[in-house]
Amino acid sequence: MLANELISLAPSSMRLEVVEIGHLPFYNEDLERVIDPPPAEWTTFRGCIKVADAVLFVTPEYNRSVPAALKNALDVGSRPYGRSVWDRKPAAIVSSSPGAIGGFGANHHLRQSLVFLNVPTMQQPEAYLGHADKLFDEHGKLAGDGIHKLLQGFMQAFANWVETIRSHDRQIAG
Repeated sequence: MLANELISLAPSSMRLEVVEIGHLPFYNEDLERVIDPPPAEWTTFRGCIKVADAVLFVTPEYNRSVPAALKNALDVGSRPYGRSVWDRKPAAIVSSSPGAIGGFGANHHLRQSLVFLNVPTMQQPEAYLGHADKLFDEHGKLAGDGIHKLLQGFMQAFANWVETIRSHDRQIAG
């Protein structure tokens, strides 16, 4: 629900889609080495991320970290070694939790992994959405103008971030 609301708030210059990750077989390096080709779900997922200009991570917080499915998706996309689909892919993070701190632990734990994966991640503005159980009204829409404006501004900043990174990379490439 949150991901779809973020898509609707994105500037018209952006085209976003939800990439499902819950169905991915758990990454196992042994499978990569002995099964040719690797599981089709891995190949399809890697292809989706590879062609994307950027990634917006939308995650709940579980025990001060990201859900296992998201960690698995990071692992699947980072292999085989030397062919990570995450490399230089601009990103931003929106985290949420029913508690007051809005997924702060998940957000920062994910940032640690993204540094290792060489993912330039937007630093500001940050999006920690606390009391996630109260974010939406009975019709599934964001409850209140404040959160709507906050997330709309976040999405505009993300669009600007993606363009900044892409422009920089084009200059470097010559």
